[in-house]
Amino acid sequence: GEGKWSRISWEEAYEIIEKNINRITERWGREAIAIAQGTGRHHINQTMRFANTLGTPNWIEPGFAQCYFPRINVGKMTFGGLPVCDYYGDVNPECILVWGHNHWVSGPSGESRYLIMDAIKRGSKLIVIDPRRTELSKRAEIWIRPRPGTDAALALGMLRVIIDEKLYDAKFVKDWCYGFEELKKRLMEYPLDRVSEICRVPKEQIAVAARMFAAASPGTVEWGLALEHTPNCIQNCRAVALIPAITGNIDIPGGWIKGENIMPPAFSNIDRLTPEQEKKRLGSDTFQLLGGPEGFSPSAHIPTLFHAILTGKPYPVRGMMLFGNNGLVSFADTSYTYKVIKSLDFICSMDLFLTPTNELADLVMPAASWMELDELIAMPGMAANTVLTQQQAVRTYECKSDEEVFLELSQRLGLDWGAGSTEDILNRQLAVVATKFPRFKGLDFEQMRERHYISVPMQYRKHEMAPDGFGTPTGKVELFSTILERLGYDPLPNHQEPPESPYSRPDLAERYPIILTTGGRSLFFFCSENRQIPSCRKGHPFPLVDIHPEAHGIKNGDWVYIENTRGRITQKARVTDTMLPGVINCEYGWWYPEVKTPDHGVWVSNVNVLTSMDPPFDPAMGTYQLRGLLCRIYKNEDEVPDQPDIFSHDRPGGS
Repeated sequence: GEGKWSRISWEEAYEIIEKNINRITERWGREAIAIAQGTGRHHINQTMRFANTLGTPNWIEPGFAQCYFPRINVGKMTFGGLPVCDYYGDVNPECILVWGHNHWVSGPSGESRYLIMDAIKRGSKLIVIDPRRTELSKRAEIWIRPRPGTDAALALGMLRVIIDEKLYDAKFVKDWCYGFEELKKRLMEYPLDRVSEICRVPKEQIAVAARMFAAASPGTVEWGLALEHTPNCIQNCRAVALIPAITGNIDIPGGWIKGENIMPPAFSNIDRLTPEQEKKRLGSDTFQLLGGPEGFSPSAHIPTLFHAILTGKPYPVRGMMLFGNNGLVSFADTSYTYKVIKSLDFICSMDLFLTPTNELADLVMPAASWMELDELIAMPGMAANTVLTQQQAVRTYECKSDEEVFLELSQRLGLDWGAGSTEDILNRQLAVVATKFPRFKGLDFEQMRERHYISVPMQYRKHEMAPDGFGTPTGKVELFSTILERLGYDPLPNHQEPPESPYSRPDLAERYPIILTTGGRSLFFFCSENRQIPSCRKGHPFPLVDIHPEAHGIKNGDWVYIENTRGRITQKARVTDTMLPGVINCEYGWWYPEVKTPDHGVWVSNVNVLTSMDPPFDPAMGTYQLRGLLCRIYKNEDEVPDQPDIFSHDRPGGS
């Protein structure tokens, strides 16, 4: 963390890593080494593969319990796979329910951003659920602005209307849904008067939205990670998922489809991890959808892992290897994360550029970007009918791909990586494609270089032909989840008040009366990336906090402080009536690469200074609260980031 770097060779780097892995293993075992991935990219499955090959169960990714993977698990439990919107056939969705997703600046796999725009041009109507007025909400027939953290209640209210008014697809429910009567009983707890009070949404608006979606033929859902940023994330996602389920919009043209899953992700070598090591995965005994065998790509629970690093309980964790992970910005509670990282014996990091987190490492390795490697990409994510070929275009300086480093380290440590090259792994993926679709028999990556892509048509109503129906334990869409019941969790969706809110903490709300939501994106950046690129910073030079005009004394463009019990940051006010009164939205991912001190201004505007890694967590997924927190906001009369001397002061972590 002192910024005193020395340039070394790759050979020296490998020797340092090998020496420290062996040293930590000899004293504490392989479980004492944590492997941390950043946002999902080409190497996410390779990182899991390396952790499993190494023999550590403690693989983590900041978003695994907070972003996308809760939806994957809900899709798997409820439908036998993750549904996606059908923009791929001849039938255009009549209605798209957009829940906590702003396609103007964000889109999974990069493609849904554009496809939803095409669907709107072809006549799709929108219902948008978002406390902010987004570009999509301006085009919506109905825009609902719930209080952050109340999504499950709103979805349950819509379900209540659809069932009470008999707007559901009775035949589909009878033939293909499990637990309808149990769901009806649960919905008796959510009359519209109660839902309206919880969400701060007029009950008439909830009813109109429910009727509009139920009347659509077909209807589909675009859901975003806003659903996953509370300790009720699994039930949030379950509640929303049941709306297209009971209206019969599952796996039909223009509806919510499971897709073809044409190609599997890179194999994770999970068989290399012994049952004894799997049992040591931190948090897996409690958060079984995150770390247990029912979970999709099991990972450790980050707060439980961090506790082990600091306390040695239930066992010591002394080393961490990071790959594309800027944890000081992307993990919750930056002050706590800083303390955790500083307490480790050994840290190595691999990334595209130097970040505040890299600066805390013992060793930093230069990673190859997407233009510098070969890869296969399946789209749409988790339901793919198309495989695209990414071919290496350049290779600059001394960078390596993460996959090359994993292979080299495996060989040096005497581990069986299961492949002699990255291309071997790609060819194995293509071999699976050929088993599903025989016309691709013999296809390898060299041939894909010439073909550029392969694609198969989307097939619909696959459950009607499959011997196991939807591939769930009952073979049906599980409104009542038998998997959650077996694991000891609530099998039906429910609303839980966020642990830090005006309702659960009225005492705290007296000091901090504003509701803080986080995660605001910009077209110019992704997560914490690209703030060192001049053209991007020219387009978006400083972090913005959206605030309603009722905030007296704050004008558009003022620098303001946002403060709560965990810390204080400053961002620039964007005063706009697009925000729900009493709610502010802070941009995520901010640090200042132009700052020459090793922390690169990570304490100044980073919203995770304000977020919490404290319990309670989602019972099944271990998710912590990132939205709906409490804060106060006031004008910054002191130093601000557009004054050059702001960064000249010593800012110890968390002060």
